[in-house]
Amino acid sequence: MRIFLFLIYGVLRKDPIILLGQTLSFYIYIRNLQLKKFWLKIPLVWRIFISPLPFVLYLIMIFTTPDSFQSVLGKLNYTDPVLLIGGIGQLLLNLRYLYQWYYSEQANESLLPLGFWLISAVASIMVVYYGFNRLDPVLLIAQSMGFVAYLRNIYLSLSDRLNLRLQNRS
Repeated sequence: MRIFLFLIYGVLRKDPIILLGQTLSFYIYIRNLQLKKFWLKIPLVWRIFISPLPFVLYLIMIFTTPDSFQSVLGKLNYTDPVLLIGGIGQLLLNLRYLYQWYYSEQANESLLPLGFWLISAVASIMVVYYGFNRLDPVLLIAQSMGFVAYLRNIYLSLSDRLNLRLQNRS
């Protein structure tokens, strides 16, 4: 639901960084549902409806406000550091799941390793920077709260590692 709401928010803001990030998240989420064997439990009609949803939202946006959407894309300076930092941050937030997937496959169990939380924290800072420069309170609040959770999980992961080392020494 969060992904869907952020997709709608990205459409309303006409923000390509939010749209890109949430579209990637949307399809990674569907893939995770497939891997968990839950996707096939969803009725076929819903799967057909859900699958193209980001692109349907894009089409609605393009056809309801074609001039404003084209002007947003035309005005974007793709060399703008703020846009690049925000875009890389959004990509990292999505690609961290590939890292987690790879790590879990190596361990043969589903894990959230320290690297996942480190990537999350760095990416979150990048998106907060982008949100601050875009004067976007939704991104600022959402990613700032996420950052706090990521720091907590980094702390817990490092504490677990330290405790494990201390136990192994005794």
